[in-house]
Amino acid sequence: MVVPGTLEVNSSADIELGDNKSNRGDALGNTVDMDKVRSWVDRAERVVVLTGAGISTESGIPDFRGPQGVWTKNPSAEKLSDIHHYMTDPEVRKESWKARLGHPAWNAKPNAGHLALAALERRGKLHALITQNIDELHQMAGNSPDKVFEVHGTMRKVVCMACGMTAPMQKALDRVQAGEEDPPCRDCGGILKSATISFGQALVPELIERAMRAAAEADLFFAVGTSLRVYPIAGAVELANAADARIVILNAEPTPFDEIAHAVFRGPIGATLPQLLRP
Repeated sequence: MVVPGTLEVNSSADIELGDNKSNRGDALGNTVDMDKVRSWVDRAERVVVLTGAGISTESGIPDFRGPQGVWTKNPSAEKLSDIHHYMTDPEVRKESWKARLGHPAWNAKPNAGHLALAALERRGKLHALITQNIDELHQMAGNSPDKVFEVHGTMRKVVCMACGMTAPMQKALDRVQAGEEDPPCRDCGGILKSATISFGQALVPELIERAMRAAAEADLFFAVGTSLRVYPIAGAVELANAADARIVILNAEPTPFDEIAHAVFRGPIGATLPQLLRP
């Protein structure tokens, strides 16, 4: 069992980075201080990080299914994230535009967890940052756009579903504020949508392939604020594990990969991640 405020590692925690994973113990349970994980970071050359909603909730952006999640509080809001409902129902689109106008992300700032990942990149350690988040807080914190793989897209751009035109989201929001409830594309009249991946919408194969390739190249892999239950992205952990990378999981709740991880931590991300990543 993980005790809040402690780090939990496999019984082979003293094995150096690069040692074969077959030498690991099967059970979690030995508690060590954060110096151990910091030593893994110091020796790593290709750190890959996967982030989920948990890191953004600490910046005031609610998740979907958590206790304070958008869908938990308002189950009907799930329709707004369904591509079929969005494309076929003008009322759903109107509600979506209202929700975009008031989204907490517009006022959100990167937290200490985001800043720690930007600092990791400045140290030359970060190989890739795969994120399921759409808020661009990683880039705002200082991570290079070419290091960040936004597998679910970005809410800060708008795309026409007919002609593919893209533009800053603010331009569309200005039209909504001016009275257009469902602003169409000015190029072709098509339906506009945030440049995010909705339920029922295909992921971008090339982007997923790049993310998975990066995970397979990791020598140290962090999963931060993600349940690791959504595929194909959860498969990044499996690829890193197969490549003998050390796996560190920071998440409020248990994940399906805790037992193969070298370290599992349940503390707040903003307080924990900077300690694990500092030189």
